Amino acid sequence: MTATPQSVPLPAPFPFSAIVGQDEMKLALLAASVDPSIGGVLVIGDRGTGKSTGVRALAALLPRIEAVVGCPYRCAPERVAGLCGACQSKSGSAIKAPKSALSAVEVVDLPLGATEDRVAGALDLERALSEGVKAFEPGLLARANRGFLYIDEVNLLEDHLVDLLLDVAASGENIVEREGISVRHPARFVLVGSGNPEEGELRPQLLDRFGLAVEVRTPTEIAARVDIVRRRDQFDRDPAAFRQQWEAAEAQLRQRIVDARQRLAQVITPDAALYRASELCVKLGTDGLRGELTLIRAARATAALDGDAQVEDRHLQRIARIALRHRLRRDPLDDSGSGSRIDRVLAETFGS
Repeated sequence: MTATPQSVPLPAPFPFSAIVGQDEMKLALLAASVDPSIGGVLVIGDRGTGKSTGVRALAALLPRIEAVVGCPYRCAPERVAGLCGACQSKSGSAIKAPKSALSAVEVVDLPLGATEDRVAGALDLERALSEGVKAFEPGLLARANRGFLYIDEVNLLEDHLVDLLLDVAASGENIVEREGISVRHPARFVLVGSGNPEEGELRPQLLDRFGLAVEVRTPTEIAARVDIVRRRDQFDRDPAAFRQQWEAAEAQLRQRIVDARQRLAQVITPDAALYRASELCVKLGTDGLRGELTLIRAARATAALDGDAQVEDRHLQRIARIALRHRLRRDPLDDSGSGSRIDRVLAETFGS
């Protein structure tokens, strides 16, 4: 008799605090973890620069979430309005809330070749028609609820999956309909995409849905490269010892995130900050108002991370490149790049 294969636990990720450099990427991921309404994070740059390492390290760093036991969507028991149908029925029929337990924040990979059924989930039509029950096999969007949905080489994602993600990102729920039968469930996640610009352009509709966009480059400073190689080599040789070495820094950063989430609602956004944000977007010629909204939300999350009571110029300056670089119209007469254009406008606006 053959033995039943046992699931192999995933190896512990590299500590977020130990990542050398890549300050823009780390700030964008931290801001999105404090306020998921900012939108997703797009990380564009060279291969081997820590793009996937960063998001997996952040997910492992984040505090565990309270989730309903046995729910495939890991519903939050305190959010009655956001519960799935099964959890709502449990909550309504019982005197007390559904039983819950702590669950780790997940990073769900969306493969480029995935089918729509694997991403959105599949309905068992035969069972539905013969037994009258909605037999539903949850997909990747269900697993990603309240976590991260990570797409490597997002610029190569097929169009039908792009359209599906746009619909779910806008509504916060996934709806699967087949032959007049439909199932809906919560699907709120932080979308993180990475890619190499040399492999193709990202569709404008999907590009605009990412709240923040960062560019990562291979470091050119010898000292930084040596530090990266040393830390990675130490981690690969003894992951447990390396993680223990960074345990205090990880705990400190985790508490900083928890404090920022609690402080976020109390952070004041004065009219002066709103005017500054609009002034930046008008000077840069961004389309629509999503740029201002994202800039303000990201600046507020940055202020919360810094422990400040209100949004100030320094928060807008720190986050402006990340929030606006992917929203600029291309100027054929200006080959300096979006980052340089934003730097010029920041200097004009803030006088620095």
